[in-house]
Amino acid sequence: MTFTLAARCPETGQFGIVISSSSPAVAARCAHARAGAGVVATQNVTDPALGPRLLDLLDQGHSAQAALAGVTAATPDIGWRQLLVVDRAGGTAVFTGDRVLGVPGQAQGDGVVAGGNLLAGPGVPAAMIAAYMAATGPFGDRLLAGLTGGLAAGGEAGPVHSAGMKIVDRLSWPLVDLRVDWAETDPIAQLHKAWQVYGPQAEDYVRRAESPGDAPAYGVPGDSLRVEK
Repeated sequence: MTFTLAARCPETGQFGIVISSSSPAVAARCAHARAGAGVVATQNVTDPALGPRLLDLLDQGHSAQAALAGVTAATPDIGWRQLLVVDRAGGTAVFTGDRVLGVPGQAQGDGVVAGGNLLAGPGVPAAMIAAYMAATGPFGDRLLAGLTGGLAAGGEAGPVHSAGMKIVDRLSWPLVDLRVDWAETDPIAQLHKAWQVYGPQAEDYVRRAESPGDAPAYGVPGDSLRVEK
């Protein structure tokens, strides 16, 4: 039902994840990231509680492999789950249970992991990583290149209807958290459009949080952020 790529940016230390599915609101349940700790996907027959559990272990300094081993060993019904993990050092781990639906696939690279289920073919995750690694530009551009590469390789066996991207930096809240929770057709294209609008403004919203008096004006009718004294 899902194909996903999660990564640590080697230049910035940011963590990011892109995801798409035939199910609605996939990013709301499956995409988890925490600044300074790592990034996690919890998918297939999803248990969203596994995301925070894995992030807590990563935050405590466990590697991706150790965190994944601890959670899988302690979780009932783990055979239904597919889990992707990237830790603060760029280490990766992936688990695909023996009851995962349809055609599953997984692939790992340097600081990046991809995986999916009910795929058009098992090579989709490797295609996602190849597209991500070949891309240039901002981290969000590279993540979306990976997601688009997965779609071009066949993606899910059926049509997808939701997509999302999350990026965390140094703050307790996401730098980017964009979602297309339902689209009849091509949610990945809609996600691209949202990123084209939001990406150039992302740092402005950080400045508004940290130093509102120095932040750019909103530029909308009735904007009174700037009051001359």
